Parts: sequence; structure tokens; C-alpha cells
Amino acid sequence: MAGPEPSPSPKILLAKPGLVTGAPLTGKFTRGGATEDDSTRLRSRLPSVASLNLLSDSWDFHFDRFLPFLTENTDFTVIGVIGSPGVGKSTIMNELYGFDSTSPGMLPPFTIQSEENRAMARHCSIGIEPRISSERIILLDTQPVFSASVLSEMMRPDGSSTISVLSRESLSAELAHELMGIQLAVFLASVCHILLVVSEGVDDDSMWHLMSTVDLLKHDISDPSLLASSLSHNSSSGHDNNNKVPECEYMATPVFVHTKLQDQELTSKNCLKLKKALMQYFKPSSFVRENTGNKPSEENHLDSDTLNLFTIPFKKKEENPRAQHESYISALWKLRDQILAMKSPSFRRPVSEREWLKNSAKIWEQVKNSPTIFEYYKTLQHSGMYRS
Repeated sequence: MAGPEPSPSPKILLAKPGLVTGAPLTGKFTRGGATEDDSTRLRSRLPSVASLNLLSDSWDFHFDRFLPFLTENTDFTVIGVIGSPGVGKSTIMNELYGFDSTSPGMLPPFTIQSEENRAMARHCSIGIEPRISSERIILLDTQPVFSASVLSEMMRPDGSSTISVLSRESLSAELAHELMGIQLAVFLASVCHILLVVSEGVDDDSMWHLMSTVDLLKHDISDPSLLASSLSHNSSSGHDNNNKVPECEYMATPVFVHTKLQDQELTSKNCLKLKKALMQYFKPSSFVRENTGNKPSEENHLDSDTLNLFTIPFKKKEENPRAQHESYISALWKLRDQILAMKSPSFRRPVSEREWLKNSAKIWEQVKNSPTIFEYYKTLQHSGMYRS
């Protein structure tokens, strides 16, 4: 006898109820649709959905805001993204979500940077912005790292930081900004199944340096499935039991994506050089391990025991059908298909979506109170690179 019908999964609205009507968030995947500027103009007339953010602009974790949208389902995938301003993080996340941009009244789940924001050097993502697709894929878009606009917003006239990055420490804005990127990357590597590391062009290795730092600093962060399911009362007392060196470490699978490549950079020879350089750079790291995904294609992957690398061409108004490399749209489609087909690493034990979120709040406290990151901060502070 068949069991009772499962209750439908909760949906997340892209705007407050009543403003976008008759538009459920289905996660249906279709190609084409409205332009980036169209969606940006429409979104600008609607209230912000920043109240849903897991990580706010004050650098505090608010798990209770997202919790009602999660279930006790244990079959889910968490995909995070990190990168510099304007590299296309939100565009990639919208593609992974399966956003149907042709549906009237629908906005993309993640805001895409407008031409005006780009010209004014402003960012449009704050903290960590979560969405969940109908396939129970939890997507975590993030504010840009190495962002001048983020730095300017958090800097007081005297150069100090308005954001408390480390407990009980008063930092300069420049040093706090540096640590924010590290904390964000360590957190994503600790709670995601797959972490997209997005860079612009073939010469930008700043994200490689950041992930190398993550590999050095992450070792005292727990596997999120090994934490107690209930949240601790308060972490303000400093290093508590949750900050002990974990018995089992966990690391998300990094996927390196280089966007906005010009035609001359997309030759097979250049792409092979980039793949070899990536592998050589991370050869000593813990990221180099057996790839558990499907057998990679020759064109856009490394070998099965190396790191994942994708290249995305520069977006042009008109694609040349006779171009010798794949188009921008085709590259995005391939990225989505292969990312969603990957067998991501598993946590030590099964957890539900809701338990994962509650434990992620604990992981965030571990990151902010990490003794390893604190020692790294002390090293930076005494290096003379940042104002005191």
C-alpha cells in the first residue's frame, strides 16, 4: 500500500507577497529570456530580500530567517560561490538554479550587477544570500571579495572597521576586509558540497591565493554533520567546546571557473596551460584528491584525479555561429549540466536540510573564533602591510 502523499516543498518568493503575483518559484530550467538590465530595473522597484540573508552586512549569522524554507529531507546539495566583483557569480548561480527568465513577473533569484552599478563600482550582493531550487539544491551567493566598495562601506573616517570580524578585536578596515574574505571562503569550504571559485580572465590568480590560504587555515573547523543538532546558547564567551580541533575534517570540492575569456585566450593550447598551472599551484594542497564526479570531458576538465576547471568566454551581444570555441551561453549550459552531475563529497553522517542550517550557524561561530585564523590575523597585523 502506498504511503501518504509527501507535503510539497516550501518555496521561496523572490519578492514580498503581493508584489509579484502568480509566480511560484518552480526552478524550471529554460533557455533565453529577459536581459540583465530589464531584471535589474524591475528588481529596483521592489523591496530588498536581504532580510533572508544568512550572513548580514553586520557579519552576523541569521539561520532563523532561512529555516522555515527548509525540510527534514536529507537528499540535498549545497553549492556556494566566491569571487571578485563583476566576475559573474550571480549569473552562474542563476543558471544553476534553473531560472526561467521567460516567465512574466519573475525575477532572477540572485541580482545581477547592472551597468550603472558596474560603472559606479558598487556591489549588489551582501553577506551570504541563500536560495533553494525545486530539486533541493541550496545555493549560496556571496558578496564579492577584494571589493573596493565593500571596503569603503565598512571604513570609518579614522580608518577603523565598522564590522566586528573577530570577537573582542578592534581592527582597521583594511585588515578586517582581508579577514572577511578568508572567513567567507573558509565557511563555504566547510558547509558546501561544491564551492565555485570564480576568477576573471586567464591572468587573475587572486582567488587561487585565497583558496591556498583557506587550505592552510581551515584545519580546526568541524565536519558540520558531527555537531549537535541544537544550537549552543551563546558563543560570546569566546572559544567554547565547539571550537576544539575536530576529530574529522571536511572540505568542499572546489570548482575553479575563469570567466570573460577573450577569443585569443580560448585556444586549446592556452586552456591546457591554464589547467596545468592550476594543478601545479595546488599540487601540495588538500584540494587535489580523486574526483568523485563523472568522467570529465577532454575540453573543460582536468584528469579524474585533479582539480575541476571551467572556462567561460566573454559575453557578446551577438555570438558568431562559426566561432572555433563554444559560445558564452553554451559554456554556461555545460557548466550547469556538469556541476549538477557531479557526485559531491558527503558529510560524515546524513543530515537534514534544517539540521545542516543549524549546524552551519555553529560552523560560522567556529570560523569567527578560530585560533588558527586569529594567529594569521596577528601575523598580518605585525607585517606592516595594514594600518594599526
